[in-house]
Amino acid sequence: MLTAGVAHAGQAEQAYKRGDYATAFGLWNLRAKTGDAEAEDNLGTAYAKGHGVTQDYVQAAAWYRRAADQGDAQAEHNLGYVYDRGLGVKQDYAEAAIWYRKAADQGLAVSQTNLGLLYRDGRGVPQDYIQSAAWFRKAAEQGTAVAQYFLGLAYAKGLGVAQDYTEAVAWYRKAAEQGNALGEHDLGLVYAEGLGVTIDYVQAVSWFQKAADQGDAGGEYDLGLSYYKGLGVPLDYAEAVAWLRKSADQGYAKAENSLGVAYLDGHGVKQDTAQALILIRKAADQGDPTAKANLIRLEPPPKKA
Repeated sequence: MLTAGVAHAGQAEQAYKRGDYATAFGLWNLRAKTGDAEAEDNLGTAYAKGHGVTQDYVQAAAWYRRAADQGDAQAEHNLGYVYDRGLGVKQDYAEAAIWYRKAADQGLAVSQTNLGLLYRDGRGVPQDYIQSAAWFRKAAEQGTAVAQYFLGLAYAKGLGVAQDYTEAVAWYRKAAEQGNALGEHDLGLVYAEGLGVTIDYVQAVSWFQKAADQGDAGGEYDLGLSYYKGLGVPLDYAEAVAWLRKSADQGYAKAENSLGVAYLDGHGVKQDTAQALILIRKAADQGDPTAKANLIRLEPPPKKA
């Protein structure tokens, strides 16, 4: 029986990898009926993704719970995730934290990262930056790029750890070298601002470019700004506008404002005050302080009688 179960497991995994989801689902279903936790978790993921079966988050959550109740770390994480996002269950951050912790205590890095985020943001647990940084560190030391980024950010902001830009740079670099776009962007920022490293606009631009090439709105914005100011690259308004537009199209407020200013000044685009106002207003509506100031300058409030 054990041999048959192992064989089914291997066959299911192979079927799933080649995209034969129906076969994988059928084999997992057979194993799940015997109480196999891994198969139960895989069934949950099949339901969550609609692989081999109609997508159904309620069923996904039910299968994750069966596996999680047996102590399966991946299922504990997945159950925490559906509570975190409100998928198939009522959104409940406290319940998410419970299940993430169970998986995190078994060393699952993704759960350690997500638990760190809950502590950072005070969702489902009391806000606690020290706990947040501690969980990020556990995951970061396992090589998880996003956790390395968040730990770097904690050092940059002094949240739960003493502010230390050198440490921030070290962790940003680890994340960036794994291709994490947030790490690439923020590593560019520290080079642009000289935080923990000597100012180096060429290095800054190289990291902004990497982030921008992944569609990161912050990277697109800062790359555009670099071209607009000629920092680390030759001044090129047309190239600046192209990158600012990509970022603005994602709703990035700083880019909306900067693109608006480009329209206002006719840099890289035909001068168009009406379009400038539309973009600057979008940024101001998101609370961008520079855009708000620009809007007041362009549309001064009416004088009282």
